[in-house]
Amino acid sequence: MKSAQTDRFVHDRLPAADQLPQLKFALPELQFPAQLNLVEELLDKAAKKGFADRPMLRSPKVTLTFADVQYRVDRMAQVLVDDLGLVPGNRVLLRGGNSIGMALAWLAVVKAGLIAVATMPLLRAKELGEIIDKSQPTVALCDAKLLEELQGAQAQYPVLKTIVPFNVTANEAGSLAVRASLKSGNFKACPTAATDIALMAFTSGTTGQPKAAVHTHRDVLAACETWPRHVLKATPDDIVMGSPPLAFTFGLGGLLIFPMWAGASVYFPDVPYTPEGMAGLMFEVGATICYTAPTFYRQMAPFVKALAQARGKPALRICVSAGEALPDATRQLWKDATGIEMLDGIGATEMFHIFISAAPPDMRRGAIGKVVPGYTAKVVDDDGAEQPRGTVGKLAVIGPTGCKYLGDARQGNYVQNGWNHPGDAFLQDADGYFFYQARTDDMIITAGYNVGAPEVEDALLKHPAVAECGVIGKPDDARGMIVKAFCVLRPGFTGDDALVKVLQDHVKASIAPFKYPREIEFMDKLPRTETGKLQRFKLKSL
Repeated sequence: MKSAQTDRFVHDRLPAADQLPQLKFALPELQFPAQLNLVEELLDKAAKKGFADRPMLRSPKVTLTFADVQYRVDRMAQVLVDDLGLVPGNRVLLRGGNSIGMALAWLAVVKAGLIAVATMPLLRAKELGEIIDKSQPTVALCDAKLLEELQGAQAQYPVLKTIVPFNVTANEAGSLAVRASLKSGNFKACPTAATDIALMAFTSGTTGQPKAAVHTHRDVLAACETWPRHVLKATPDDIVMGSPPLAFTFGLGGLLIFPMWAGASVYFPDVPYTPEGMAGLMFEVGATICYTAPTFYRQMAPFVKALAQARGKPALRICVSAGEALPDATRQLWKDATGIEMLDGIGATEMFHIFISAAPPDMRRGAIGKVVPGYTAKVVDDDGAEQPRGTVGKLAVIGPTGCKYLGDARQGNYVQNGWNHPGDAFLQDADGYFFYQARTDDMIITAGYNVGAPEVEDALLKHPAVAECGVIGKPDDARGMIVKAFCVLRPGFTGDDALVKVLQDHVKASIAPFKYPREIEFMDKLPRTETGKLQRFKLKSL
């Protein structure tokens, strides 16, 4: 099938053939036609599945059925193509929190054959600029409340010519809603090839430079036919809620794509979740599936337990944990509060979603689970040779999705001999269960967010007090890890509590606030090799 994407910017920057992952489509449900538009499959064909009048997107103010969503998405797609002149393959930056507006905008972009580049609401102008520089979008759709940082990035990267606001509180001229209201809603999905690009997902790199993982329409639909079909097993009666951002593939899959595939609905709150607020809404909304990171479950547990004692058990039936290692103490705390055995899983932005998991009653204490049907996983040594069961080594995965970085030399680190290497150390037991050990690189995973140490170091070094610094992830019971910085100060500065606060605020103002160092230790010098390379392993042992 010939590509429908006339803008070849992304296609021309995909890895060379010998660096691409090997893809396996071993299951009958993974046999896809050559022409495929994922939004057409999940949204336009919903009526044939009996979903048209079923709720799809919910908020405190409105509930939209699948038919309602299709009509709104079609009108937005008309704006993108007719008003903004975008052609298939153009990138569109999306900036917003989890909301109906963000979900509609994402679907419109992909249905039109464009490439969605979703970004988290916490990102600052500097980080947004790096994404713009790499993806080269000419148009952005941005939540009206989040315009300032994006406009700051636009000033530095004029390739972004147009910013269209959405989620406006009034009928503001030029907003996406007002423009869409003038359209007919007659829009046919772009006839994309299955291998045309649907999205670029940015992930922090251990070098400090963001990596763009590229996924095709087929990738996303293949992900629907693996973990959701065989492990999650959602139904049209499910109501889904959760905290992972739609800009993360974990959130995109769990809180939009997979519910659409199952005919279920998703609830988006008006304000960001807090542990207490999310616990209360679980009862009010009647949520049956929840997605969040272990840290959030741990923080919610006492509130859910108290509410359950007052109101009875919630309607919840599935609680999915991913994004960071799930401590057994957190699993047991949540089970005590809800009676639910948490569904653990490990995935990767590069693979789109979860590829190792297990649902009750197939769980084993301490294990993440078994490889999801459709994928193959093994534990290997540094040379790629499979290790005996019970031996710790590096995880290698192969299946219907795989890593495709946009124009990035680090592709060779992730894909080796066709296998994906997510950068995790695992042990596999004799029964095939996988037990997580640690990251094999310097990525810090804190409360479900990925933080590259060099990016935090760069922010700290921009403060006049800091001469040198090193950043690590420190184990933490509540958050899995916290960001910890070791700083050598310039003459004239004193390493006290006041300076810690100053440096923390400086980092929060420079990059996304969740990346700030929760601990800062001052040192006379940092451990380095004879060639001057920072020895992070020594910092981790302090």
